[in-house]
This record gives sequence, C-alpha cells and structure tokens, in this order.
Amino acid sequence: MMSYTNDNEKRISASTAYLDCFRGVDRRRTEITSLVWLVQNLCGSTFMGFSTYFYKQAGLPDVAAFDLTMVQYALGIIGTIGSWFLMSHAGRRTLYLYGSIVLFALLLIISLTDIAPATNIPSRWAIGSMLLLFTFIYDLSVGPVCYALVAEFSSTRLKTKTIVLARNVYNVGGIVVNILTAHQLTPSPSGWGWGAKSAFFWAGSCFLCIVWIYFRLPEPKGRTYAEMDVLFERGVSARKFRDTKLDIFSSDHLSTVSAGDSSSESGIEKADVVRVVRVENI
Repeated sequence: MMSYTNDNEKRISASTAYLDCFRGVDRRRTEITSLVWLVQNLCGSTFMGFSTYFYKQAGLPDVAAFDLTMVQYALGIIGTIGSWFLMSHAGRRTLYLYGSIVLFALLLIISLTDIAPATNIPSRWAIGSMLLLFTFIYDLSVGPVCYALVAEFSSTRLKTKTIVLARNVYNVGGIVVNILTAHQLTPSPSGWGWGAKSAFFWAGSCFLCIVWIYFRLPEPKGRTYAEMDVLFERGVSARKFRDTKLDIFSSDHLSTVSAGDSSSESGIEKADVVRVVRVENI
C-alpha cells in the first residue's frame, strides 16, 4: 500500500518542491491544511492566552482571576484527554464543525453578558464561567483535532513542506490575533477598551470559520492515504468525502467491490483486496 500510494502520487505530481504545494490537486490540500490550523487562532481561543487579564477586565477581583485561570488549565487537560477517546468514535470534521459552533455560541453569551453593568457581580462570574466552558470545549474538539487533520490532509510526498507552510500561516495569524486582542482588552486611552465585548468580534470571526469548515473541510476518518489521493484528484466535494465509495484498484477508482463479487474490475482477486484492507486496518 505504501508503494502503491507513492506511485499514485508520482502520477499526480512528480515533483516535491515547495511550489508543488500550490499546483494542481495539492493546492486544495495546502489550503485545507493551512486554514485548519488558522481556525485555531480565529475561533476566539486568543482569550485563553489572555485569561487572567481578561477576567480582570471583565470585572473580577485579582484573586478570583488567578483562581479561574488555574481552573481553566485543569479543564484544558481534561478536555484534551477526553478528545483522545472522542476522536476514535466521532469524525474529525464533525468535531471541528460542532466544536466551532459551540465556541461561537459561548462567545456570543460572553459578549452579551458584558452588556450588564460592571456593578452586576453575577454577570462577571457568568463571563468567567463561560470562558472556562469555552476552554473545555476547545480542548475537546478544535484544539487537539487540528493536529490529526494537518497530518492526514497533506499528501505523503509533500507532507513535510505542506505542514511547514501551514504552521507558518498559523504563526503569522497568531501574531495578528494577539496584537488585536491586546488592543481590545487594554483600557482606553492606551487601548480600545472593549473588555469582554471583544467577544463580539471573535464571534464574527468564528462564524466565518464555521462557514469555511462546512463547505471546505472534508472528513478523513477511516480513509487511507491512497483513498485520500483519489478523492482529491477527482475533486470530490468536502461534504461527500465520508460517503463516497472507492475501489482504489479499479480503473476509475470510484466503482465499488460488492460483497458477492469474486473479483474487482481491475482483475485483482477479491481475497487480495480483503488482505490489503486487513493490513491497513492493523
């Protein structure tokens, strides 16, 4: 299967230069790998890095801000461990899409709650609680799942170069996002003084991420690299990745080997196909 996949990718793109990441079929794979990582920055996760300062600007006492930050880190650990088990059952696209939708809802709640007067102490604690829940959901879905997607979407021959480019997109995005967040949370006149209302801005950004995920992010769970190559080469829609039936040994790749067939269309014995599938599963 490794040799077959390598030969198939040579047919699609013979070269392995950085420019090949932006040519033909690999252009789409580079886009997906890069934006999957960028979503981590644009979904509002920046608040987690500014958490203590965010809690203070939301109106909580210094001690409470510090305590909530410690709870936040603990929830992050629990969420990440939970994602290990969740990823083995749920699809990557499913986790990324529904995780982002929940993050969007939490950002709206945070920003709307901040409309209440600063003297309303329960509203300040509500903001802090929503950010704790935000951290848990992020580390259960978007945070760790991203790394599985980055590794799975790049072609085997261009994997290193694609990941290098995608990580640099993430790093540049992180610089921009952190600068914006610092200005948003810092009180005027040195900053914009938005406080927790800056969650409105990142809710809009998160909504754009949801739209991109829905239309552009395929489901790689259960697919081999050879199957992914065929799906990208055929330009299969992201929403049809999961359900498209493949026989990578047939001439057109998209025909299915039924359970009752004694051989595939390419002349390979059914037993040979089953043997390959079993090796892949192992």
